[in-house]
Amino acid sequence: MIEQTEMIVTAWNFHLSNISNNLQGLRNTTILYVMPKRNALKKGIACRLSCRFVHEEEPVLDYVAEHSYVIDFDEVIDKTELLKMLRNSFAGFEEKFEFRKLGTILQNENLRPLDETVIDLDSIIPLLH
Repeated sequence: MIEQTEMIVTAWNFHLSNISNNLQGLRNTTILYVMPKRNALKKGIACRLSCRFVHEEEPVLDYVAEHSYVIDFDEVIDKTELLKMLRNSFAGFEEKFEFRKLGTILQNENLRPLDETVIDLDSIIPLLH
């Protein structure tokens, strides 16, 4: 059985001194970190997503959230299932962003889609064995 913990926002830091009225050229980059989790009864991975919005090379927002997947030892995870888990992680991260951005200067901004081509599934799979 695979259990997903709640996505927890661990950082939401606006750099107010770097915000101007003209946000043209605002960009964001999201990074996914995957770490192993293990105890005597379960295995799993912890996912941390980190996003930074910048305007003219100056940071505007640093946003970090994390959660984990807890998996029974006998459960076998293949690349398809792992990719589904990582997509769910990004969806939860995006959902938290969409809610928190309301009423901010970023209310019309979106996160860039997750670039699945840069995810090295082959290096993550061994964390789940």
